[in-house]
Amino acid sequence: MFKPDLTQLPAPLMTLCQHIQQLNGKAWLVGGSVRDLMLGQRPKDYDIEVFGLEMPVVETALNTLGRTELVGQQFGVLKLWMGRFEFDIALPRSEIKSGSGHKGFDVTPDPFLSEQKATLRRDFSINAMMFDPLHNRLIDHHHGIKDLNNKILRHISPAFSEDPLRPLRAIQFAARFQLKLHPQTADLCRSLIDESSSLPKERIWAEWQKWSHAPYPSHGLKALQESGWLSLYPALEAMPECPQSPYWHPEGDVWSHTLQVCDQAASVATHYQLDDKTTEILVLAALCHDVGKPECTTIDQSGNIRSPGHSQSGVPITMQFLDQIGVPRRLAPYISSLVAEHITHIHGEPTARAVRRLSHRLEPANIELWEMLVEADASGRAPAPPSRPALPWLQLAQELQHHQQKPHAILNGKMLLSLGMVPGPEMGETLQKAYHAQLDGLFDDEKSAIRWFSEEQQAIN
Repeated sequence: MFKPDLTQLPAPLMTLCQHIQQLNGKAWLVGGSVRDLMLGQRPKDYDIEVFGLEMPVVETALNTLGRTELVGQQFGVLKLWMGRFEFDIALPRSEIKSGSGHKGFDVTPDPFLSEQKATLRRDFSINAMMFDPLHNRLIDHHHGIKDLNNKILRHISPAFSEDPLRPLRAIQFAARFQLKLHPQTADLCRSLIDESSSLPKERIWAEWQKWSHAPYPSHGLKALQESGWLSLYPALEAMPECPQSPYWHPEGDVWSHTLQVCDQAASVATHYQLDDKTTEILVLAALCHDVGKPECTTIDQSGNIRSPGHSQSGVPITMQFLDQIGVPRRLAPYISSLVAEHITHIHGEPTARAVRRLSHRLEPANIELWEMLVEADASGRAPAPPSRPALPWLQLAQELQHHQQKPHAILNGKMLLSLGMVPGPEMGETLQKAYHAQLDGLFDDEKSAIRWFSEEQQAIN
């Protein structure tokens, strides 16, 4: 049984609730903040519903506590800042479906709505709990605690099917809390597939972004499959039952492997304390690293399973998928370069030339991040043990100081001008040729670069 850890609640919240109580109102925590509290976690956001008071009264009361801002007059939503704490405060409200898509609702604030009716607009039972901080009382009309205990993600009512964003919310909740979709919830998700086209990409990405930061991405992907929404993503739908060599992949097909790799990537991101952007890049690269396999996999007469060229074939598939889920364009080049190079280490031993070349091809990503993906890929093959087969590449890159960026060009335009070259297309071609010569190790400082340039000019003349 979950018990709330009241030490996780900030003192200003208690002051707020006491102030509302003195006005004969009730201020209760609602939604995800209650769920997090029951899990013993400090809530990231504090959502509060105020019962029994009209909005003008609430607004006047809150103005005495801190800075306020009305952010949703139609919905009865206020923001309150008390020191470093920010609270979202709303009146209970009812929602009636009035149009298509996830915004097609008529919303009516009602401070005298019953507790039970107020919870009916929530999506899942784990998000429909309410908590009275002043009396340490949980209001759980929809058995959210039971579902948390049983690791079940269950809808509140048939009204769930009125919002096509909810199946994607299911994916990120399943990934964050290791949940499995209730069969009836999965059925309702399937009924919303046709409405998925009404979702704007920024809302789609908001849910996938939360998925990418979750500790158990595989649970979200399983929910995606159980809900039928896997069919919306051809890059992923092709993975289940795509065979792999049991020698290299004792875990099974490409889908089984990808689930494990995504979890490993999440673990690696946590271990190295990666920032948000880098975590998103790594986990999405893990998701996409083998999307090229279904179209490249062959089985010969001896039963040998191979997927030649799948890393390169996966690049355009990856780009299409990233666009489909609304990934910011600035992230796509990082992810696609990691996908393209994720098996480079199996084609030979690391050399200085190979490391320089790899760091160049990976840009804007780098060898440090690439090695993390390789680790996740190699470790996502349970019951095989985890491993880091690209570690020697990273170690050499660190020695060469190319682990976080590609080599800086030694021969530049300013040097060529000083050597008598006239600006123009020929200079650009020379700079490009010089850089590749540098990657190949033909020179490694300004003196040897100038000597290389002189020899090139002599050969031309």
